[in-house]
Amino acid sequence: MEVCSVCGFRWEGEEEKEPIESCPKCGSPIESGQSHSHRKFSAPGDLREFIEICEEVGELKRIKAEVDWNLELSHIAKINEEKRGPVLLFENVRDYSTPVLTSAFTKPSKVALALGMDPSYGIVDIAREWTERVTGGLVSPKFVSDGPVLENKMEGDDVKLTAFPVPFWTPLDGGRYFGTTAYLVTKDPETGFVNCGVYRMQILDDRSLGLQLLKGKDAEVMLNKYRELGKPMPAAVVVGGPPLGFLVGSTLVPYGTNEYDVMGALLQRPVELIESDLTGLPVPARAEIVVEGFIDSNPENFRPEGPFGEYTGYYSGKAQETFPKPWLKVERILYRDNPIFWGTTVGRPVTDTHMVQSINRTAELWTQLTNMGVPGIQSVYIPPESTGRFWAIISIKQLYPGHGRHAGLAAFATVLGNYGLKGAIIVDEDIRADDLDRVWWALSVRYNPVEDTEIIKKGRSTPLDPSLPVHTDYYDRRMLVSRILMDATTPYEWERKPTVIELDKDVVEKIRKRWKELDLPFSF
Repeated sequence: MEVCSVCGFRWEGEEEKEPIESCPKCGSPIESGQSHSHRKFSAPGDLREFIEICEEVGELKRIKAEVDWNLELSHIAKINEEKRGPVLLFENVRDYSTPVLTSAFTKPSKVALALGMDPSYGIVDIAREWTERVTGGLVSPKFVSDGPVLENKMEGDDVKLTAFPVPFWTPLDGGRYFGTTAYLVTKDPETGFVNCGVYRMQILDDRSLGLQLLKGKDAEVMLNKYRELGKPMPAAVVVGGPPLGFLVGSTLVPYGTNEYDVMGALLQRPVELIESDLTGLPVPARAEIVVEGFIDSNPENFRPEGPFGEYTGYYSGKAQETFPKPWLKVERILYRDNPIFWGTTVGRPVTDTHMVQSINRTAELWTQLTNMGVPGIQSVYIPPESTGRFWAIISIKQLYPGHGRHAGLAAFATVLGNYGLKGAIIVDEDIRADDLDRVWWALSVRYNPVEDTEIIKKGRSTPLDPSLPVHTDYYDRRMLVSRILMDATTPYEWERKPTVIELDKDVVEKIRKRWKELDLPFSF
């Protein structure tokens, strides 16, 4: 086992043929004379494997002191996340024997571990490999007859959602939210298409989960179809299983794309599923907890839900009869021996939610631009600080006049960009999309507001956007938002272009060869 003296990263495994000269995580140089090895991980198939990997590389902290599920747990997690701390496993939650996992995805290195990628990867690196895996072909799931999730069950009147240590997350929440990382599994009654979507889920009582299914979301589209049929919608809530389920379940993929197939492509092997004998829905065999039941499709039977401290940093929703929501009547809960409950803080960036949205939306926007045939895409970035959804930066190698406009307008036209994206910044190939220092430089020296700005007055929005009117009279206006395209590229058609200052390549190479001799505290 080797440990980096700068960042504390630990690694082990077979000896490399060539000695490792820098830490695989932070890039800090390794002192000469040390022998180092590098452990490579595959994407974990369930939450327990993820916890083991995080602990092995020094990215997990077990909290053994008793912690109250009512606000204290979430506040510890939030403070930890703002300090860019490790994954937390609360092993002693008041009133419960079940542990709670938080802060799982607040840094790119943690997400990389969940995907079986190099933990030194940044968001653009993760998104690039994500795009390569997905465009290389989706992987259908494998159905099995048994799995750990079937080890225990509650049924009928024995069902009790509060048997699990569901945290009370933020002070003004309408209740305890069971679903923050969990995803809802539903099926289109016409086509049989299965959707896995991350939606917030509030405990209304021990057998009822209130759901936030926004207009146009896949589960809401399906619910409308069940309403036309006059039937309730079968549904399952999954906690755990492959940890990338949280990543994929919150990704805006085109309707009709099975998220289990996307998970398989990212895992690079099929997801193992069990077909429920209650709902007929496929659920992960190695999930920690699966809640099953039916959603009443009749709006007259909807119930109040909320408010909830959302990813925008503001509360959303009101527990009033004027805003009733669909809800899941729970008929059965399946769970593993000694289950682990997984949840996430929300609130202001950067939390799990923002990092997840940044990575999956960066990757999916890149994938959709590629599938649209937009040429010259070098890198894409949706910053977690933009809540992981409202702004995109795209780096392109220009091939024709107007190429920057093409890339920006195409981003707004994608399935992902069409839903809530407010702005797109386009930069030249010499700037990586996540190099914000250089992006600001491009906006300062390559961007002329009058010539290089396009405004789109109306586009689809999310009603969770706190910049939009909040009065009930303006609800329809909350479904629309304006967009801005900022083209910070040097125009392709200019015959005379400004000359960029560049370092001499021969001198740079000379310095590279002398780098160890210079003994500077970073890699090159």
